[in-house]
Amino acid sequence: MTQLDVVYRYGVPPTEAAMLAMSKARDVYGVRALVLSEAEKTVRVEYDATRLTEAVIHQLLRRSGLDIVEVVPMFRAPAPPPEPVAAS
Repeated sequence: MTQLDVVYRYGVPPTEAAMLAMSKARDVYGVRALVLSEAEKTVRVEYDATRLTEAVIHQLLRRSGLDIVEVVPMFRAPAPPPEPVAAS
């Protein structure tokens, strides 16, 4: 099993119908957890990558009625090293 997480930012808060549909998405074989953060307007999905792909997870959430705006990167690339100062 290869466990992965993906975080999506949503625009419009989910309706009650969307919340019910998202709770049923947890019944999909391979979806391990759904965590909704109203403060950050994000939903984090933990899933088994040997069973599902990120595209399938995206479609599950879109079909449930969630207004997905973007995929939030879990990690940031490190900043480039500073330029060396030339001695005069």
